[in-house]
Amino acid sequence: MGDDIEVPIHDDMIRLGQLVKLAGVADDGAHARALIEGGEVSVDGEVDLRRGRQVHPGSTVEVAGAKIRVISA
Repeated sequence: MGDDIEVPIHDDMIRLGQLVKLAGVADDGAHARALIEGGEVSVDGEVDLRRGRQVHPGSTVEVAGAKIRVISA
């Protein structure tokens, strides 16, 4: 992909699996889970295998060549 994606959220956090789907990097929840559990997703530079990891505005998630920045809506 090689894209930079900004994802605005209305709450103070979003779960990692939801973020990957919302950013359009994963087709569905099963795909998001496979990417995360396969070690292909990093949060602020560290691989995280937890779908339920809380991601906050200001964090950067990298997956499948895309860089996702979480921002406040």
